[in-house]
Amino acid sequence: MKKAFILDTNVLLFDPLAIFKLGANDIIIPIVAIEEVDRFKREMSENGRHARHFTRLIDDMRKDGELAKGVKLPNGAILSVELGGGDTPLPSELGMDKADNKMLGLALMLKKEQPRRPIVFLTKDANLRIKADALGVTAEDYEQSNVEPESLYTGSSTIKVDPSMVDEFYANKRLPYSDKIFEHDKEAVKPLYPNQYVILKDYANPTHTAMGRYSKELDSIVPLVKPPEGLWGIFPKNAEQAFAVDALLNDEVKLVSLLGKAGTGKTLFAIAAGLAKTVDEGVYHRLLVSRPVFPLGKDIGFLPGTVEEKLNPWMQPIYDNIDFLFGTTAKSRRGAGKGAQELMNQGMLQIEPLTYIRGRTIPQQYLIVDESQNLTPHEIKTIITRAGDDTKIVLTGDSFQIDNPYVDSANNGLVYLVDRFKDQSISAHVTFLKGERSKLSELASNLL
Repeated sequence: MKKAFILDTNVLLFDPLAIFKLGANDIIIPIVAIEEVDRFKREMSENGRHARHFTRLIDDMRKDGELAKGVKLPNGAILSVELGGGDTPLPSELGMDKADNKMLGLALMLKKEQPRRPIVFLTKDANLRIKADALGVTAEDYEQSNVEPESLYTGSSTIKVDPSMVDEFYANKRLPYSDKIFEHDKEAVKPLYPNQYVILKDYANPTHTAMGRYSKELDSIVPLVKPPEGLWGIFPKNAEQAFAVDALLNDEVKLVSLLGKAGTGKTLFAIAAGLAKTVDEGVYHRLLVSRPVFPLGKDIGFLPGTVEEKLNPWMQPIYDNIDFLFGTTAKSRRGAGKGAQELMNQGMLQIEPLTYIRGRTIPQQYLIVDESQNLTPHEIKTIITRAGDDTKIVLTGDSFQIDNPYVDSANNGLVYLVDRFKDQSISAHVTFLKGERSKLSELASNLL
């Protein structure tokens, strides 16, 4: 029997194409959801764009029939816009003056009219799912591809191996990949993903170790890239930072995701690698650093000044990292007589918010997107599809520092990307575990 999916407004704003992704079932849009979408369509935000997109889709479908009776979609689903629900008796605590409760009333009415038919209310509102459950209505989150942080691909693993394999790796600068690697470690997760980082640990002597990266093209574990002079005066302090340096400097890897708590060095190493590849080596024409604009806590209102002056408070964390790097290399040849402003004047460095990235094509640039955990999967897709020839994209973020009210640690764009790209040869991922900013910062991240 076909299911009937009732879609909440937040689902339509999250993904205007959701109506095509639910199989050959019945898709029901409550009329109050249409009313709510209408209030968003004039906004210049992502919600506004999705509202306008959905409205145009529904308007085009009117050519194929009456929405009140149902219009057949290309995938066999039947889409309809339903009134109803207003006369359905709800508990006195749920007033029918709220759109959410009207949609619950519609779901409850359909369930009573068709008791044997599976009625599913799709909403991204957790409280609304709780209320639906209390009324006996089946409610689900729209994104079934959510990835819980605990089960997310970490990008690296430790494998206990025979001592001879560690010696072979050091001697030949390569270790052919085979099942023999896992002979002494039955708990190791296999197979390895492309560009997955590995710590080879002697099972008899835990201090006898080696670090490498699995190359799918060579079908071998290969050594990490280790710049002898570091990256603009900074050196990796732990294994995860060493993995990140390798991924950031590898020109064959076009997409890098760095996930970790505050103070682990994600943004600092990303910018340092970008400067090395742009200013020092000239592999890329420009270093472009961007981040979404979301305030922490209550906003202070409109900021005065030019566009640049308005953006300075939002971009200040990026400037702080760049100033630190220039200060670290002030006595070196690379840092002498140069600063962030000079690089910007030369066109080698550009810092801007993500607001202006839509519609652009970004060729031969090293693009860093900071605070990516605040982006939706669709915004992440918009960014990745901007990449032109020979462009490298680095996404950094912390799934537990989310300021966007429309995403959480399980469905934000960064974890979505990590899960979808983990088996692609042009991407690499590193999860940072240890904070290196300061002892106080590390304690705060772990205890608070």
